[in-house]
Amino acid sequence: MIFLINFSPIEPSFGMLFWTTVIFALVWLVLGRTTFKPITAALKAREESIDGALKQAEMARQEMAKLNAQNEELLAQAREERSKILKEANDAKENIIAEAKNKAKEEANKIVLSARAEIENQKNQALNEVKNTAGVLALDIAEKVLRRELKSDSAQVAFANSLAKEMRLN
Repeated sequence: MIFLINFSPIEPSFGMLFWTTVIFALVWLVLGRTTFKPITAALKAREESIDGALKQAEMARQEMAKLNAQNEELLAQAREERSKILKEANDAKENIIAEAKNKAKEEANKIVLSARAEIENQKNQALNEVKNTAGVLALDIAEKVLRRELKSDSAQVAFANSLAKEMRLN
């Protein structure tokens, strides 16, 4: 008996289907044990790596948010400190200016009082000199009047007037 195998790709025979299925299952088992497990492990490791990277990125984002909040807080504190320092500096400036004004007023008052006292002293000295000069002149006039023996009152008055005119010229 001769078996003729009628091979037709469109109508496969039962034996061909059976052996194709058996060979496919064997290849699948061999590949599953030798190739699919490392591929699956690599894919799982990659997935874990990606998850770890995402978690680290989230942690980094949270840390950055925390650092930004801290920076904002530090900036607010620095602004507050700057305002406080500027206020203290302005207060110190105003105090120094007020103190300088008060000192200037005191010095001016001292100078004015000193000048008034000096003027009063010089005025008194001048008055004393005038009085002394007037007294000396009066004595000189009286002395001259007495030396000269005058016979009439009109002659004495005329002589006193002439002496007074002389004194004014000198």
